[in-house]
Amino acid sequence: MILIADSGSTKTDWTLLHDSGQRTDQVFMATFKTQGISPIHQSPADIRQILAQELMSQLSTFSRAQLVNSKILESPLLTNIQIFFYGSGCTPAHVPMMKQMLGEVFSSQKVEVYSDLMAAARALCGKEEGIACILGTGANSCLYDGEKIIQNTPPLGYILGDEGSGAVLGRLFINVIFKNPQFADIRDAYLQETGLTMPIIINKVYREPLANRFLASTSSFICQHLDHPLLRQLVINNFRTFFQHNIVQYQRPDLPIHAVGSVAWYYKDELHEAAELEGFHMGQILRTPMEGLIQYHQ
Repeated sequence: MILIADSGSTKTDWTLLHDSGQRTDQVFMATFKTQGISPIHQSPADIRQILAQELMSQLSTFSRAQLVNSKILESPLLTNIQIFFYGSGCTPAHVPMMKQMLGEVFSSQKVEVYSDLMAAARALCGKEEGIACILGTGANSCLYDGEKIIQNTPPLGYILGDEGSGAVLGRLFINVIFKNPQFADIRDAYLQETGLTMPIIINKVYREPLANRFLASTSSFICQHLDHPLLRQLVINNFRTFFQHNIVQYQRPDLPIHAVGSVAWYYKDELHEAAELEGFHMGQILRTPMEGLIQYHQ
């Protein structure tokens, strides 16, 4: 049995695999969801509670309903299970804590914990060399040799970096709609559609928590109005800056640029165009890494 977790700050997607030992298309799968798990922002007690109350209850219910009388399994669901946990807060300093907690909950010694960047690399590149990127609310990238990450340009967060991300796109968008007269019609449409005002926006960015998520939320409006050439160019320029500040550092224009995340997925045409303008070529683009992780671990 293999349990794969792809965890962000908001939610965690879990996939359970069972190889029947015959053909790969006969792998048994089930999916579960819990709230996000981040060892940076949550205490060990909070994480144990999520695992025990949210995940284990779903696994137990699934076991009773689907697997108790199944000929596929000859052993209980929660024994002999191997866990691969990928999370946004899984820095080297936090990996031992996550391994210990997962091992305790599942009574398993087969626990591996990796960063979300490793999830992207494995999902996008498999066991081939490539450049893997995360383009969602935040942004990150790495040079991957088919087994490990060998170089990473530090993303630095949406204030100091995160070029190409939804949060930076939102920051650029808010800036131009209030400062550039060419964007006046876009500004009026955005404010009317959202019910926001400049003071409300300023308050959300500077006084309320999770400003990065608010800024990234402007993407839904931008995506619906890409027929406006100024907005489309704003998206392309955001991606071009991402390539210039992050991907150039790897000095591997021969490698495909793979990307995962909602921003990469919904703006794939603009991402392709930006890559070509900067002398790169795009490879795989996935909305989430789970599909690729399933293939990798099968």
